[in-house]
Amino acid sequence: MVALESTIVTHGLPRPRNLELARRLESVVREEGGVPATLGVVGGDLVVGLSDSELERLASGAADKASLWNLGALLARGADAGTTVATTLLGAQLAGISVFATGGIGGVHDAPFDESADLPALARYSVLTVCAGPKSILDASATLERLETLGVPVVGYRSDTLAGFLVENTDLSLPTRVDTAKEAAAILAANRDLGLEQGVLLSNPVSQGLSRSDFDQLLARANEKAHAAGVRGREATPFMLASLAELSEGRTVEVNLRLIEENTRLATAVAAAITATGGGARRRP
Repeated sequence: MVALESTIVTHGLPRPRNLELARRLESVVREEGGVPATLGVVGGDLVVGLSDSELERLASGAADKASLWNLGALLARGADAGTTVATTLLGAQLAGISVFATGGIGGVHDAPFDESADLPALARYSVLTVCAGPKSILDASATLERLETLGVPVVGYRSDTLAGFLVENTDLSLPTRVDTAKEAAAILAANRDLGLEQGVLLSNPVSQGLSRSDFDQLLARANEKAHAAGVRGREATPFMLASLAELSEGRTVEVNLRLIEENTRLATAVAAAITATGGGARRRP
């Protein structure tokens, strides 16, 4: 079983592409022999394994965004919401799901004290997360340092450096590399045998990303737009990603769609390896 988030449905893409992508990712999990479990908040319930009608409801455009800081309030008022990385990790652990596929994680922004709730969640829930690194608008070096401080193993999949989200790789070296899904599953099992709470972050570079020079030029222009618009705080990430998509004439969206499908395929392979070895249950009380 593979957990999938739903903010890409509620906030990541315009209609109808958002619903098409959600269905496509679930189909990818099934193609690889797994069972998809897309999470979301529907009518004040945190649902693990949305039905197609519930996906349509979240894709309609009226849903909020559920992170850990506001999840309780959203449930209390009976809201609909897409789940972020942090909230999906919580739901996956509650449901006993060991693997989660996403695009890029949140991390450390350039603005002082602006850090994503994804980071402590990765340290709090014993789930293996497959991603393409921190979103490219973030400080990747600071994010990696923060993950180290939190005790989260960051593991390169067939790569010795941290994945760069929209670009293939950063220049940041990783201490651990695996070349098979089975090796990745073994790290989560070993963590659990030790009684560690932290999950594992599996960094999977996108197969065809933007060049570093092209991306840097796009990022500089997007930053200028954000500064001129006075955008900050929780609105910064969606504004920047939308600006990058506009400035690149859709190329960043194409890369994003490619990487999340690749991550979903890898996550399903890791989930299968965990199931085959019984690693999903190897956790001491």
